[in-house]
Amino acid sequence: MESILEQICRPEAWEEFLAYRLRKGRFNWHGFEQADDFVADGSYLPVAERYARGEPPSLPTRHLVNKTGAGRKRVVYSLPPDEMAVLKIIAWMLYRYDAQLPPGCYSFRRGLTAHDAVRRVVAAVAGRPMWAYKLDIHDYFNSISIPLLLPILREVLADDPPLYRFFEALLADDRARTPDGALVRGPRGVMAGTPTSPFLADIYLAEVDRHFADAGVVYARYSDDILLFAPDRGALEEHIATLAGFLEKYRLTVNPDKVRVYAPGEPFDFLGFKCLGDQIDIADATRRKMKDRIRRQARSLLRWRIRHGVDAGPAMKALIRYFNRKFFEDEDPEALNWSRWFFPLINRTDGLREIDRYLQQNLRYLATGRHNKANYRVRYAQLKELGYRSLVHEFYAYREERQATGRSTRPCTTGRD
Repeated sequence: MESILEQICRPEAWEEFLAYRLRKGRFNWHGFEQADDFVADGSYLPVAERYARGEPPSLPTRHLVNKTGAGRKRVVYSLPPDEMAVLKIIAWMLYRYDAQLPPGCYSFRRGLTAHDAVRRVVAAVAGRPMWAYKLDIHDYFNSISIPLLLPILREVLADDPPLYRFFEALLADDRARTPDGALVRGPRGVMAGTPTSPFLADIYLAEVDRHFADAGVVYARYSDDILLFAPDRGALEEHIATLAGFLEKYRLTVNPDKVRVYAPGEPFDFLGFKCLGDQIDIADATRRKMKDRIRRQARSLLRWRIRHGVDAGPAMKALIRYFNRKFFEDEDPEALNWSRWFFPLINRTDGLREIDRYLQQNLRYLATGRHNKANYRVRYAQLKELGYRSLVHEFYAYREERQATGRSTRPCTTGRD
């Protein structure tokens, strides 16, 4: 079989890659034009041919970025833009190994989505009194042990030795640069932020996924999030012990703040969703994070308004614009705004109503500087005039559009049913 590193040197491979991404809606037109020019000009060739000759990739740059909603920093890596583009097509071609991944692993799979993971878990436990256990692996991508990963990767890429040697060179080097060019050394794992890291994160724990699939356990893993079920507490404890043994073997640690045991009849959380029976809503933790963000943005805008003596209107418009983009309008077609993430799956509106109420309260707070009943002198109609869009209203509009176009939707219920 021809190596992926040879295939990426040919323009037809890139044209197929761009067509796939365009079909999947992964480009806005500006982004597609840039990518098309990159291919038409042969700008990929210097990097692709270098990789095909067996030359190692450049040293990555190590970045510290704010972790969304957590007030903490996380480490991500990048390579020069041309190399990141070439890594993207390599990552796309790695889908040819997708069949080697066991069922139960849903992250970054072709033809499978996070929504599929939630739907399948909900269907598998429907009508059954099940115990559940959920955990999150701490800093998973950057914590992966390269000495343990490489033998797994060698077996997966047995039909493409040049590609394996490329990854060996990419992963075994412990050097990186800071944004100002300083050299640093230390474990990098599979380097979160690089296009090939999701594939490597999937295969690293394939043994775990396969074990629970073979054992007939209701189990789902989406990257660093793991959820499993058992019919009684004793069986659940056995599964937990088995899973702990695997994580110790692979030198991974659990985020203790995100470990949960759910009793039968208790809603369980997975990937930002709260599930009970066939009812799916937005998870309580997700609601809290969004409300925290709304509160921080409102306070920041109030300080700006007071400092500059600005009327309430511009500050309220700014808050509305920010969350309209967050919820509905992000120009990046790959961004996971709320409408793209939650609307296709939820069938309850409790979470949407809670966020709507909280955003309205904070818009009124921007007008008065206080949280009290007098804020309701700012009418809902005034908020709409400033551009406010209700999550609940937009959700029902989304469902009506899907029904009109013949795409199925699940029955929707509210907290008042």
